[in-house]
Amino acid sequence: MLKAVTIAEACCHISCHIIFAILMRMLEEQCVFPLPEPQDLFQASQMKFEDFQKDLRKLKKDLRACEVEAGKVYQVSSKEHIQPFKENMEQFIIQAKIDQEAEENSLTETHKCFLETTAYFFMRPKIGEKEVSPNVFFSIWHEFSSDFKDFWKKENKLILQERVKEAEEVCRQKKGKSLYKIKPRHDSGIKAKISMKT
Repeated sequence: MLKAVTIAEACCHISCHIIFAILMRMLEEQCVFPLPEPQDLFQASQMKFEDFQKDLRKLKKDLRACEVEAGKVYQVSSKEHIQPFKENMEQFIIQAKIDQEAEENSLTETHKCFLETTAYFFMRPKIGEKEVSPNVFFSIWHEFSSDFKDFWKKENKLILQERVKEAEEVCRQKKGKSLYKIKPRHDSGIKAKISMKT
């Protein structure tokens, strides 16, 4: 995808130039990969909104069944033994309904945002489908992110090598301009005297 677009100078990919420009801007800062990790995008491509909706419907059905079963227990229990159970179950069911409704709203909002994002990028559904699937959308971004990360690593490595060379050059220059001279050590011990006699 991005590899196919090249620039005339040295047949370099346009993504190399983009990455190089980003890295040069980030030299002062910590170099952190600016895109989502490719494996995260791959995992996102595997999700299906229909599966989440199906799971939430099953959860809602199970919650209703739990409420019915709790009602049966309330009917057959004596008043002296019902109280801690009834109070705890009612609190649990109320909280479970709130959480379940929040999850449904969150899924609806996420699905809406996903559709808006696909529309922003002018993605159209395949023939016979109602909407763009996460698999199609995130597979493209997974490929892009993988390519980008490969180029990112190469460019980052080159820049780091360049920095090391600059640092070595600064060290060489400082050694050449040293304020003190190092004289070679003259041996004055017994070994030096014996070696001078022989």
